[in-house]
This record gives sequence, C-alpha cells and structure tokens, in this order.
Amino acid sequence: MKLVKPRSAPNQPKAPATSPDSPAARLGWLDALRGIAALAVAMHHFGLLDKIPHAGRVPQHLDLGFFGVMLFFLVSGYIIPASLERRGDVRAFWTGRLFRIYPAIVVAVLASLLVLPRSGQIVQGFSFEHPVLSLAANGLLLQDLLGVPSTLGVMWSLTYEMVFYYFVSALFVRGWHRHSAPITIGFASAALVLGTWLPIGGISVNLPATRNLVAAAGIVVLMALACIATARPELTRWGALLLGGLGLVLITVNNRTTGFETMLIFATMFAGTVLYRLEHGQLDRLPALLCCAFVIVTGVAVGYLYNRDTALWHTWTPSWESFSSAYLAAWALFAAAMLLRRRRFPRWLSGLGTISFSVYLLHGPLMFFLGWKLQSYPPIVGLKGQAALTLGYLGALVVLGYLSYRLVEIPFQRLGRRVVAVLNRRFPAPAPTPLAAGAPAPREPEPATGA
Repeated sequence: MKLVKPRSAPNQPKAPATSPDSPAARLGWLDALRGIAALAVAMHHFGLLDKIPHAGRVPQHLDLGFFGVMLFFLVSGYIIPASLERRGDVRAFWTGRLFRIYPAIVVAVLASLLVLPRSGQIVQGFSFEHPVLSLAANGLLLQDLLGVPSTLGVMWSLTYEMVFYYFVSALFVRGWHRHSAPITIGFASAALVLGTWLPIGGISVNLPATRNLVAAAGIVVLMALACIATARPELTRWGALLLGGLGLVLITVNNRTTGFETMLIFATMFAGTVLYRLEHGQLDRLPALLCCAFVIVTGVAVGYLYNRDTALWHTWTPSWESFSSAYLAAWALFAAAMLLRRRRFPRWLSGLGTISFSVYLLHGPLMFFLGWKLQSYPPIVGLKGQAALTLGYLGALVVLGYLSYRLVEIPFQRLGRRVVAVLNRRFPAPAPTPLAAGAPAPREPEPATGA
C-alpha cells in the first residue's frame, strides 16, 4: 500500500489557488456576523430605537450594544485560537495581533484629538488630566482591568480581547489548548456561582495604587513579550505563562465590571472555540453541545439573578431582561449563521464585516463630530428628518471605515507579515505545528469589538 498520495495527471487542471481576500478564505459567515454586530453597536450608541416611533421601550427588553458585544466575542472565540494553532508560532501570532490592532486605534485617537474641539471631545477627560498613566494603561489595552478609563469609551472590550489572547497563548504553550470545553464550563460556573462577589477595583483603590498597578502590569507584559520575541521554546513558554497569570489575577481581583459579566465574557469566548473544535472534528458532538447549552443557560440566569440595582451601573444595561435577552439573541444568531455557513451571505454584509473594526472605533468620534457641527442648527425633528440623519450617519461611517481599512489596517497588516518574515530569518522560530487533519486554515482574525 502506498502511503504517498500520487501526483495529479499532467492533463488534469489544477484547482485555482484561494486568494487571501476571497470569500472562501475570509469565512464569509463570520464576516456577516461581524457586520451585523458592528451595525448593532453603532445604532445602539446612535440611539436608533429612540428615533423609531413606539420603539423607545425596546432597550428595556433588548440591549443592542450588549447583543453586539457578545456576538463579537463569540466570533473572536471561534477564530482566535484557530489562528494561533494554524501558525504554531506564538511570536508570529503576537506580531500579527499587534500590527492588526494598534495602528487603527492610534489613528482613531489622533483623529479625534485633531478634529474635535475640547468642549466636544470624545477622548475621556482622564486622558488629559493624567496623560502618562492613561497612555500606559491604554497602550497595554488592559485599562478596563487597571482602574483607568478607556481613551475612547468603546475600547473597553479590547481589554477582554487582549486577556483572551493571554489565556490562549498560555494554554497553547502548555499543550492544554484542546481542553476548551472544561475551561468554558469553569468560567461559566464561576459566573454563576460567584455572581457579584468578585471585587471591583480591589487593587486600584486610589490614584497611587493605580499607578503602581499600571507600572507592574507594564513590566510583566514587556518581560513576557521580550521572552516571546526570542522564539526560544523555553522562553516563549515563560512569556506566555506570565501573560496568562497576569490576566487571571486582573480578572479576579481588579474588575471594572461585575464578576459575573467578566467570567461570562470568557465563557462565551471559549464556547466559540468549542464550536470551532466541534466543526472540525476535534470534539465530540454531545460534550460540545452540552457545554454550549450550559453557557447559554448561565448567561440568561446570571442576568436574572445578579444584573439588578447597582450591578446595572457596571454592566451598562438598563435591566436584567435586556441583558439576558441580548445574550440569548447573540447566541441564536451565531448558531443560525453557523448552520447556514455553507451558503453565500450577502456581499455587502460580509464587506461590512471586513471593515467592522474601523467602524467600531470611528462610529463614536463621527457621532461627536456630527453633534458638534449640528449644535448651531435647529433640532432635527420628524420621521423624515431623523431618517435622513440616520442614513447620512451610516453612509459617512461606512466610507470612513472603508478608508481606514484600506489606508491603515491593510498596509500595517502587510508590514506585520514582513516583520514576521524578517524575525524568522534573523532569529529562526521552531517549525509551526500542522493543522489538525481536515481543518481549513483560518484567515487572520479580526479583533472583537464592543459597545
């Protein structure tokens, strides 16, 4: 029996290479979900439901922003670990992530500072009062767990995205990355049992303590990334475990939000990973479905049990119903799209998904810009006026998002790939771990975005 697959006959046509930008390579159903999530978050902050007749009570029962957040986190959980496993190289993964996320953030913040007046500035006042501290915490993208306000309010969700990268890296170097189901159940159980018990700002109790915490976190992160940059297996393991340990400490003792929301976010992300492993035959159907069912029930239950009274101030939702129904809706849409993943999704929706990160970062500055420019005019009233304003806002947002994607995101992603190539030539990394049999190589993932 021959173990080597025979070559194709000379006259047999070769399958066309898949372009990195083709719908197949981009996993269009995930882009479609990202497009919907981006629209939900932008429309939530724009107050769309308040502009629609008789829809003003909907936010009490369905929070569009929280829906978009959780949909983004499910998508991120599905694709991020797969990206690391495809590379098999922690250094390349982190280099790609840094060049993927930071340039668009820097451009969005600088554009806000340059275009908007101080009186109508979206950049948080804390950033002007404590510029070095704010720059350090937001530069680490850990500000939501360090007691420092986000420079742009929407950047809060990137903290949880970053800590998820920490966990994924630590699990990968320990060889525990395939144990997604028990990890998911662990986080969901913590959300359900601990509820509001975990401390909020347990370390950053005052400004000096916050400075110390930011400095300590910065030292740990820089040390960890320096170890990872060497690509030496032992040092890479140290670096990834340092990151994982830091993330675990921060989410347990220095939350900005309630403990049940923090733990639910990570349960949701790892549940997305469980679904990826189910699809590619790395996990049996029954444990995967039981795990996801437990997470869904937990998400609805913690909303009912804990998201009341002062907890609402931290989750930024108006009621427990809006929290639980939004969480359930995000899961329902993700599951429906996954069942239909073999079908072609509308190109405009997938296209919106490709620019969703820029849309996420820029929709707030654009809203403040419009508010600033329109403040000297009479209020826009009436259904037609509000419809024209909404369509104009959406059109401008899509144009800005597309320009940012083409002029900032794509060039820096290419630069990141060149940096990886240079590092691999000068400081060779170990050979990447091959993909599991039958699992298609996922594309470079988009960052999760949030409300």
